[in-house]
Amino acid sequence: MKLSKKLLSGALAMAPTLLIPTLAHADTLNSGDTAWMITATALVLFMTIPGLSLFYAGLVRNKNVLSVLMQCFALTALMSILWMAYGYSLAFSDGGSMNDWIGSLDKAFFSGVTVDSLSGTIPESVFATFQMTFVIITPALIVGAFAERMKFSAMLLFMIAWVTLVYLPVCHWVWGGGWMAADGVLDFAGGTVVHINAGVAGLVAAMVLGKRKGYPTTPMPPHNLPMTVTGAGMLWVGWFGFNAGSELAADGTAGMAMLVTQLATAAAALTWMFVEWIGHGKPSALGLVTGAVAGLVAITPASGTAGPIGALIIGVSSGFICFLGATTIKRKMGYDDSLDAFGVHGIGGIVGAILTGVCAAPALGGAGLTEGFTMGTQVFAQTKSVIVTILYSGILSFIILKIVDVIVGLRVTEENETIGLDITEHGERGYNN
Repeated sequence: MKLSKKLLSGALAMAPTLLIPTLAHADTLNSGDTAWMITATALVLFMTIPGLSLFYAGLVRNKNVLSVLMQCFALTALMSILWMAYGYSLAFSDGGSMNDWIGSLDKAFFSGVTVDSLSGTIPESVFATFQMTFVIITPALIVGAFAERMKFSAMLLFMIAWVTLVYLPVCHWVWGGGWMAADGVLDFAGGTVVHINAGVAGLVAAMVLGKRKGYPTTPMPPHNLPMTVTGAGMLWVGWFGFNAGSELAADGTAGMAMLVTQLATAAAALTWMFVEWIGHGKPSALGLVTGAVAGLVAITPASGTAGPIGALIIGVSSGFICFLGATTIKRKMGYDDSLDAFGVHGIGGIVGAILTGVCAAPALGGAGLTEGFTMGTQVFAQTKSVIVTILYSGILSFIILKIVDVIVGLRVTEENETIGLDITEHGERGYNN
């Protein structure tokens, strides 16, 4: 009995000491979150190279296949260095009195990003690299709008200026503590920051450069649809890192983001396929995979707040509306968006961003609206963010394109366009048979 009392007294005395490690590590690195975020980062990079690269490369004519691959690969390298030099700092550091609009240069060249520095429960180095993959894929999406006719040098200059003046501010507004975040805008993984931003810039670029030689009277079918389907499959898989990874933790929200991403993508792919089947008599592989990408785009801003029912609503809506955008609207307006960057990413991003305000509602199985918001006020906030992003990206993109045109010229010569950009811009052929 006395021994039992001594053991009990000893255990009680040791209890505070035993609790110290738990309390000390409550706000420290979580190995599960870290492992998941390293995986998610690799998945998002996989979306650009090889996913988007192959998706786009298969859609162009064979004389331009290498030019598209070259552009996506070069942007991957270029954006990585820009992100280190100043991009991460301007997007995610505290901008002081200017914080509503842009960050500071306190973290330029990853100043202060060490082995021990944390961002929440993960290393800051992992967070910075994860966000780097977003700044890589966003300008690469724009490539699809002006494919087969822009000079490589002009593309590089445009993208440097565009990312600096357009992407970084919008990223800060939404995710860096800027004014959109303060306004209660919901954009979990990049409806405004990535897709509307890139889609509108692509539309402006397509209109400023003008149509490809022979468009639309000369047939310009994709040269390698199996390559495109393969790239689309890689995008689908990689997008789980894009959306579920944006939770920055391995938890229930990340799991639900993965589920709704799958459901919305499937619904959009089927919707596009059946609409095309009814309208044109046959379902096409190109239509099926394009519909899938439209669903991936549209669920992106809602992936952290929508439930399964909301995912179906967003998927069906984006499949139908993006089909109209890439066919009827594009034909009536007469612009040459080569690979439907605006039709899929711009319009899909708009649909998803606005419907986020609807599908976040608990009545539809969502995780909830911004605190104090009704569905009406949430939709208003979402719509306002869409309009501002369209105007900001559109106006700045136009100005940047005009300046680049004065400096180096935007478009290749008619002769070089006829020969193809693989030979004239890079001195190589994609196929030697």
